[in-house]
Amino acid sequence: MCGSFCTHAQSLKELKNLIAAGYEVQPIVSETVYSTDTRFGTAQNLERELEAICNRSVIHTIPDAEPLGPKISLDALIVAPCTGNTLAKMANGITDTAVCMAAKAHLRCDRPMVLALASNDALSANLKNIATMLSRKCVYFVPMHQDDPEKKPHSLVADFSLLMPTLEAAFEGKQCRKLFL
Repeated sequence: MCGSFCTHAQSLKELKNLIAAGYEVQPIVSETVYSTDTRFGTAQNLERELEAICNRSVIHTIPDAEPLGPKISLDALIVAPCTGNTLAKMANGITDTAVCMAAKAHLRCDRPMVLALASNDALSANLKNIATMLSRKCVYFVPMHQDDPEKKPHSLVADFSLLMPTLEAAFEGKQCRKLFL
């Protein structure tokens, strides 16, 4: 999870759906998510909820995320929500958060990574980063739409209800379509 705090409830709902479908999940959060209280909830409550849902400790540091590739094998990595900041860092090889480290470590093993974007600048500054990540092997986006074309014309947000179908398509090496709803 990254810091699009307004989409955390949607991410948690889909996390519960993944667990109900039989997936085992290792929660990973950015340092910002791990330490920031917002109007959407406290960091401590989010950590408790993630650990209760997944029955695992939350990974929130770069050293703890680094083994998630060569030493600790994940079938897939889901970044939900994936902020524009994290997208830009991944597109440009910057590894300064636990989520970016997990992504880098995971992708070097050629396994699927699913991104559920939530970004206010996706159709402006981050459009090139979407293109960069779409061209990368094993990277898949949850289909997305403009959440408020009038007030936030550059914003895109994933349709979180399509996370599981996107994951299933990613396991087959396919991008879930339509990409833009």
